[in-house]
Amino acid sequence: MPYALDTPQGAADLAESLLPPLGNRWLHTQAVAARATEASKALPEDERDLLIAAAWLHDIGYAPELRDTGFHPLDGARHLASLGAPDRLVRLVAHHSGAIYEAEQRGLSAELAVYEREDSPVLDALIFADMTTGPAGQSFDFDRRIDEILVRYEPGSEVHTAISNARPYLGAAVGRTLARLADQPM
Repeated sequence: MPYALDTPQGAADLAESLLPPLGNRWLHTQAVAARATEASKALPEDERDLLIAAAWLHDIGYAPELRDTGFHPLDGARHLASLGAPDRLVRLVAHHSGAIYEAEQRGLSAELAVYEREDSPVLDALIFADMTTGPAGQSFDFDRRIDEILVRYEPGSEVHTAISNARPYLGAAVGRTLARLADQPM
C-alpha cells in the first residue's frame, strides 16, 4: 500500500495527490480535516487518527480518475478498498454525511450496502466536520451549511432531495458531537 491510509499523514498525502486540481473541493477537504482534528477531542484517543484520515479522504471520489458511478462516497470507498485500506476507513468514507439518502435517490442503495454503516461517535464526528464546513472551506454552523447545499442544488435534484430527507439524521449527528465536545475538560 503506497500510503498508510488510516493515518492522518497517509490520508492527507493521498487526498493531495487527487484533489488539488478540483479547487474549492480541495479547500473544503483541508478545512474538513482541520475541523475533524478539533472534533477528535470528543473521541477516545485510539479513534482520533481514523476520524482525521476519513476526513481527508471523504471526498476523494470526486477525483475524475476515480469516477465510476458518479456518486462520490461510493467511488471513493471503492478506490480505497482497491488500495487495501482498512475496512472501517472504507466504510466511513462510503457513509459520510448521510450517503444512504443520496444512494436511494440515485438507485445505488444495493451498491452502497456492500459497505456496512456504523453508528458511532466517529461517524458522527465525520458528519459534524463535513456539515459545518462550506464548499470552499468556510466555517459554517449546521443550518447555514444545509441551506447552502439546498441553494446550490436545484429543487428536485438528487442532492437537494437527499439532503432535505437527511437533515434530521445529519443534525442529530452534529448535535451528538457538539454534546460530546461540551463534555470534554478544558
